Amino acid sequence: MRNIFYILLLSSIFNISVKAQNPQSRPHPHLTFGLEYGYVAAIHSAYHYYFFAPEGYRVDDKGQAFRYTGNTEMYLHVGYNPNVNWNISLYAGYAGVERYHDAVPVSIRATRFFGKDPDSDRWFSFADIGSGICIKNPVQEILTGKIGGGYRLSLSKFTKIDFIFSARMTYTHPQITYDGTIIPIERTNRNNAYISSLSLGICITI
Repeated sequence: MRNIFYILLLSSIFNISVKAQNPQSRPHPHLTFGLEYGYVAAIHSAYHYYFFAPEGYRVDDKGQAFRYTGNTEMYLHVGYNPNVNWNISLYAGYAGVERYHDAVPVSIRATRFFGKDPDSDRWFSFADIGSGICIKNPVQEILTGKIGGGYRLSLSKFTKIDFIFSARMTYTHPQITYDGTIIPIERTNRNNAYISSLSLGICITI
């Protein structure tokens, strides 16, 4: 009986030692942190302005156009992995919005990873929705929505690099200029704009 006990004890110690040396046996990290950088190409813009001109009459101006405008964006993110296939993260950063203004977007992103091994390279898709503020005077809100996907390179259990593609819609409030004159917010009833964009980015997650 004593011999059997010693055999079981030595076997357990050996198994624990092997697992400690095997990185695959370590628990998958739940908390994630990282930095994302991207290039955004706005391809379509639509607007609706309703305001009082400096001379006092009302102006109701609507329009849309396909035009290319390039901007960059940068985000910090913190998230949680409930399992090996999903990540929920909070993103906050700084981005250009078409030709209108810069902004500070804040959003929640749900990412679905394909494949069961979190330590291997794999594809993913995501959906992202959020709000934020315009960097202009006065400050107004923005709304954003994104869908996209990409490919993750696994450098280690804790370090990943993602290559990302996304399509997005941004709702914002540009500053109105009429005949070279800036229209103050007090004389503005509506200054809405909708921007459709495509983006490419790279993200490092630890």
